[in-house]
Amino acid sequence: MGTFSVEKRDSLYWLGRYTERVYTTLNAFYNYYDQMIDSQADAYKKLCERLDIPNIYESESDFIHRFLFDKDDPNSIFTSLNRSYDNGIVLRNEITSDSLAYIQMSLDIYAASSHSDVPTMALLPVQDYLLAFWASIDDNVFDQRARSVIKCGRYVERLDLYLRLSFPTSAIERALCKMTPRLKQSGIAYDDEILDCLHARVREEVMHVPGWRRECARQLMQLITE
Repeated sequence: MGTFSVEKRDSLYWLGRYTERVYTTLNAFYNYYDQMIDSQADAYKKLCERLDIPNIYESESDFIHRFLFDKDDPNSIFTSLNRSYDNGIVLRNEITSDSLAYIQMSLDIYAASSHSDVPTMALLPVQDYLLAFWASIDDNVFDQRARSVIKCGRYVERLDLYLRLSFPTSAIERALCKMTPRLKQSGIAYDDEILDCLHARVREEVMHVPGWRRECARQLMQLITE
C-alpha cells in the first residue's frame, strides 16, 4: 500500500466528492425539472432548501441556466465539475490520463450544451462519462489506499446528498455501508462514535422521527476529524 502527502490525499478525497456531486445532483435536478415542467414553479426553491444552498435565483429559468452552467455560481453543477477536473489534473499520475479524459469529455459536453433549448437531454452523456470514469478508476488505480480515499470521498458525498434529498432508507443504508470500509482503509482520521451513531440511526429506520435525515447529514459533516 502506497503513501502520499496530505495534500495529495485531500485532492483524491475531493476528486471523489466533486465527481459524485455532479452525478447525483444531476439526477436530482432532472426530477425537479420534471416538476417545474408540470407547473410547480416553486420546485427549484425546494431543491435549494434540500441542498442547503442560498436561493439567489430570480426565476425558474434563471435557476435552470445558472444552476447547470454558471461558472461564477459556487453551487452550480458546472462549478463542481470544474473542481473535479482541477483535482484530477494534479492527480494525473495517480489516476492516469485515461481516467481524467472522462472528466474532460464531460466538460466538453457542458461547453456544447450551455445554449441548448433542452439542456437536460444535451447533458445526458455526462453521467455516462462519469460512470466510465469510475470504471477507469477501478481498472487503472493500483494503489489500494489511493483508490480507497477516492471512493471514500465518493460515498461520503453520496450519503450526504441522499440524506438531504430524502432518498429511501434502503439507498441511504447502502451508501453508508459502501462508505464505511473505504473510510477505514483510507487512513483519514474520523470519529468512531459518530460513525457508530450513523449506523444505529439508519438501522433503526427512524423514519417516524421528524428531521432524522437532516440530523444525520449534520453528523456526517463532523465525521471527518482532520
